[in-house]
Amino acid sequence: MTPPTAAARRGEPLPAHLLDDAERMSREELRTLQLSRLRTTLRHAYDNVELYRRKFDDAGVAPEDCRSLEDLARFPFTTKADLRDTYPFGMFAVPMDRIRRVHASSGTTGRATVVGYTDNDLSLWADVVARSIRAAGGRPGHKVHISYGYGLFTGGLGAHYGAERAGCTVVPASGGMTARQVQIIQDFKPEIIMVTPSYMLTLLDEFEKQGIDPRSTSLQVGIFGAEPWTEEMRREIEERMDIHAVDIYGLSEVIGPGVAQECVETKDGLHVWEDHFYPEIVDPLTDDVLPDGEDGELAFTSLTKEGLPVIRYRTRDLTRLLPGTARPAFRRIQKITGRCDDMIILRGVNIFPSQIEEIVLRAPGVAPHFQIQLTRRGRMDHMTIRVEAGPGVGKEQREAAAREIVQGVKDSIGVTVEVAIVEMETLERSLGKLRRVKDLRRQ
Repeated sequence: MTPPTAAARRGEPLPAHLLDDAERMSREELRTLQLSRLRTTLRHAYDNVELYRRKFDDAGVAPEDCRSLEDLARFPFTTKADLRDTYPFGMFAVPMDRIRRVHASSGTTGRATVVGYTDNDLSLWADVVARSIRAAGGRPGHKVHISYGYGLFTGGLGAHYGAERAGCTVVPASGGMTARQVQIIQDFKPEIIMVTPSYMLTLLDEFEKQGIDPRSTSLQVGIFGAEPWTEEMRREIEERMDIHAVDIYGLSEVIGPGVAQECVETKDGLHVWEDHFYPEIVDPLTDDVLPDGEDGELAFTSLTKEGLPVIRYRTRDLTRLLPGTARPAFRRIQKITGRCDDMIILRGVNIFPSQIEEIVLRAPGVAPHFQIQLTRRGRMDHMTIRVEAGPGVGKEQREAAAREIVQGVKDSIGVTVEVAIVEMETLERSLGKLRRVKDLRRQ
């Protein structure tokens, strides 16, 4: 038998004995399962979440009206605003004594969107991440170096428990301390790394800075998520590191990482684990459901979640659905091409201009005029916030204001930025309003 490590290095298909029951289903069997689970989820949401009961009633639909998968289009959408409006626990569909964990992400108003997990939800989450790791080339006995952040962000813990469920050994490195991470990789010899693609480039630079050939490491597979990345970046990482670079997709409102995964043997888009998450592509302007193959906004309905079921959740991510390949029953989504809104993704963290605005407005000595500039420094995205000084504000006050804004962004959003305090009326204005974001990364 071929050793698992050699198979992963070559990107071979997953052996049949490691496929789970759902991965062996036909498309017809899967659709039958989806409809049964969808009807149960609609009833669960209607009976236990006031917001869904009101939305369904207002739309004139009831759970029993869903007699086919196509009938889902009759039901109302869920948005991030719904989670904010019911903050913190108003979307939970079970009593609090059944919630075993909460995660949260920042919103445009600074108020978090909170998600909760029952015991069954946590087990499901571990299962889909384990399936994703296997699809990426991971095998029982592999060591998985996790550089996603741990905490309220779903990345670190989601990857952690999924890797353990897959029979792997976890190295919970988390983020930061780049030089130490390189040393740990050298010493512990993991076969897999789970990290944002941009931080992988930082690790590659650190290997080379230390005089270590990245191609000489034990790593065989990189599972990259939490931010968009291009085919060009995949090629660079694979060439410089001599690994397979594959994509993982998820978002906390749906469950976290593990909603969809790219298979190492094809690398042709991400197979959606449709036995648990039902995808739709909708027209962002008309809300109409689009046929497979057409570009639009991705929406998800959870099929098995208990703690926080979501019905037609608008992700704001733009992509399209394609037939399955390596896992024929499961459709694929293309790499995410962009978003419907004004969200900025900086090193894997979602940022909205209104979050920056709140922080700037709290700082003394500055005017309410600012601009976000996005640039590339080497291989990393960088943000500079340019803020106009208030009238009569001296050098020391400007420096203090800059420090306060830097700290405020770090504390509330979790990223490091630069702040430049500029003279009054320096920033361009359009119809009396400042253009908030200036993206110079592709210029």
